[in-house]
Amino acid sequence: MEEMILTCETRTPPLAMTVLAVTLRNSGTSVQNPKRYQKSTNSTESIRNKVSRMSSFSSTPSQIPDEPFQLGSHTFRSRLIVGTGKYSTYELMRDCLEASQAEVITVAVRRERLIDADGRNILDYIDLNRYTILPNTAGCFNADDAVRVARLGREILLGLENPGANWVKLEVLGDTKTLLPDPVATLQATEKLVADGFQVLCYTTDDPITARRLKEAGATSVMPAGSPIGSGQGILNPNNIRICLEYLKENDPDYPVIVDAGVGTASDVAVAMELGCDGVLLNTGIASAKDPLLMAQAMRDACRAGRAAWKAGRIPKKLYATASSPETGVIARS
Repeated sequence: MEEMILTCETRTPPLAMTVLAVTLRNSGTSVQNPKRYQKSTNSTESIRNKVSRMSSFSSTPSQIPDEPFQLGSHTFRSRLIVGTGKYSTYELMRDCLEASQAEVITVAVRRERLIDADGRNILDYIDLNRYTILPNTAGCFNADDAVRVARLGREILLGLENPGANWVKLEVLGDTKTLLPDPVATLQATEKLVADGFQVLCYTTDDPITARRLKEAGATSVMPAGSPIGSGQGILNPNNIRICLEYLKENDPDYPVIVDAGVGTASDVAVAMELGCDGVLLNTGIASAKDPLLMAQAMRDACRAGRAAWKAGRIPKKLYATASSPETGVIARS
């Protein structure tokens, strides 16, 4: 009888070992030592379980070389912007922010949003030395309220000495059912805030004409919605996003265009980035996921992958198949 035990180790992170017990006989393959085989099998399963627990996702995935993300006077590495609402606890929010590796986080600055029912301040769970805060005017339904809330956010962040004091994510909503932006009020608020020295990042619809007018009004970034806030429908109209990109980047290729709202899962982020958007802003997709921490990691990686795919350039879509193997040097048919 000829017997052989083969052991294969992989030492690349995360550390894993797979043990394979194989008993060979001249007449065929069979297991001649059940106890030895059972021990090897048990070891394999134990190690697989351990690896599964250790390696859901690496917390420090390899970086893909990319240009810095320029947003007005701010420069970042990450192109993912995440919100701070809807988390079950502030502790979970803190951990998800870290897992996403975002450098910009957006906070609703109305006072009732900053303090929870137990009197805890959300800002106590945010590392203000690590993150640039992007205050937002969520919940405003007219231009005057939005301007007032933006100024309040500026005062709060000036007091905290956070670099986000000079900008605002502008939301002026049309109604409570769709949470779609009011285009007229958004334009009015943009003009007022720009005149007041703000760098304005505008949440808007995917209408290219509105997007162009907001840029002309001085918006630092135009952020068309992929779909309604919190709907999780992803990008419903990619062609409109493409036209927005065309209009906004005409003779200004570095103008930042960010998809804001409607993201439900990581593939939605990848699609936005593959279209050529400069970034993605999301909240509910992470906070309301079954496993928010794991989803934060997925969103992070999807943003990087989508950006890399856009830079690499996808192949054109074709109606018919194209052979992937060489067509020359083929063995002659009989």
